[in-house]
Amino acid sequence: MVQPKFAVGQSVEFLPSRMDMHVPRGLYTIVRQLPVESSERQYRVKNASDGHERIMRESQLAPGNGAWDRPRAAAVNAAKTSR
Repeated sequence: MVQPKFAVGQSVEFLPSRMDMHVPRGLYTIVRQLPVESSERQYRVKNASDGHERIMRESQLAPGNGAWDRPRAAAVNAAKTSR
């Protein structure tokens, strides 16, 4: 069995796809590792800013170091101002 990539209590960042634009960006905390029922591990995560809990796939998460979000946010802001 494959070991989980993230531990309970670990901070992670959400890596959105085009289909996930309604989900808030930012830091989340791993609340629980869910049983493996499909081909990909899932986690129950809690948003650090609004407190809502969600279930996310492992491929949607990255370690919570904040590095990926800054360039993406700059690109999104640039696209909004160019319209």
